[in-house]
Amino acid sequence: MHARKPNLLVIEDEPAIRSGLVDVFTYHGFSVDSAATGTDGLERALRGKYDLILLDVMLPGLDGFEICNRIRAVDRTQPIILVTAKSNDDDIIQGLTLGADDYVTKPFSVTALVLRVNAVLRRAGFAQEQVASITLGDDIVIDTRNLVGTRANDKLSFTRREMEALLYLFLNRERPVPREELLHKVWGYARAAEVETRTVDIHIAKLRRKLEREPATPRYLITVRGAGYRLQVE
Repeated sequence: MHARKPNLLVIEDEPAIRSGLVDVFTYHGFSVDSAATGTDGLERALRGKYDLILLDVMLPGLDGFEICNRIRAVDRTQPIILVTAKSNDDDIIQGLTLGADDYVTKPFSVTALVLRVNAVLRRAGFAQEQVASITLGDDIVIDTRNLVGTRANDKLSFTRREMEALLYLFLNRERPVPREELLHKVWGYARAAEVETRTVDIHIAKLRRKLEREPATPRYLITVRGAGYRLQVE
């Protein structure tokens, strides 16, 4: 009996890049579908069942940010990697805030891209494991399985990657967790050099905006200088 091939959707408007990605991932054992426009890509994403969507940001019709946003409106757990020529923090933060699991900047190494896709697939079920809820202080309750929570009277929602990072920090709350360890255990990279550590910092900043009343002076998600991040559970 053969294992099921991972099902990948590539949404990319440049023909050479699109066909190259289809060939590369087919060679690596994926079943690959593709779309050349944002409109077609969104229709395929919502109609099909994909293990992961590789989504270019700059697309005709709908751009990748809008597609990611629309997918997240109906499916909070669909693994998505953004491919973008934009490498400044504002664009990266926008993509991650909309719920992308990872981002890759052009030009990219095909080998590194395959590693990132496999890493996201390996970690896709992490948020469903081990802990059903997290309580912080006397006003925050988080439902880890449904990616939601409350802070006093405010409702919270999380991306799967945010929840994975929060869960790992909770399970290791007795100590600070280095960025490199988060990259390995949460993002699934064997070596920290495979991905920018800025990715971790951006996710921590997003979590602080949701959990902390004053993100600049955090009460729960603490930076331990030279050691990493620690979740303070009171």
